[in-house]
Amino acid sequence: MNKPQPQQIKVQLDDKEAEGIYANLAMINHNPSEVIIDFARVMPPTLKARVLSRIIMTPMHAKLLHKVLTENLEKFEKKFGDIKIHGLSEHSAKTIGFEASNGAKEEEQ
Repeated sequence: MNKPQPQQIKVQLDDKEAEGIYANLAMINHNPSEVIIDFARVMPPTLKARVLSRIIMTPMHAKLLHKVLTENLEKFEKKFGDIKIHGLSEHSAKTIGFEASNGAKEEEQ
């Protein structure tokens, strides 16, 4: 029996999306069927942030994203050295800029 050949996905990247969006704040919410990540930008001196992009995915895809992001950050650090978060303790670094919510439902926002 022949194994099915893996198909390659052709990904289109238009000019606008290729420019990217700078975000230094991410807020993560979830419910039983979705993980919602809002990317925003906060620029001093204001403390206002505007959501620039919202990504909604299944928990399985979020876990796969976590896995490949971890792998890529490990490769980055092997090539360029440890990523330092200056001026923050190890504990506080986890809550500045990128945070996880307590699973508040999307309707509550």
